[in-house]
Amino acid sequence: MLDQDWAYFQALPAEITFISRIIEGCDYLGVVTALDGRKGLGFVRSTKDTAQETKDVLQSLPIPVRILSRQEALAAAGQQ
Repeated sequence: MLDQDWAYFQALPAEITFISRIIEGCDYLGVVTALDGRKGLGFVRSTKDTAQETKDVLQSLPIPVRILSRQEALAAAGQQ
């Protein structure tokens, strides 16, 4: 089951690896997992206390990243 506190996002599919490397470099933020790699949907397995910081990092990247709610990510992935 996907946790409500995780940080969900959408980016260009080719940028998922870049995002993963950045998040890995930020100690203790979380682990990136693709929800639907072809659609550029992913999430960071963050904790309740690191979720907002994780979203801030995603938004500060030099690439377009759209922050999604859990429901938006599931709907986009066709997993409602």
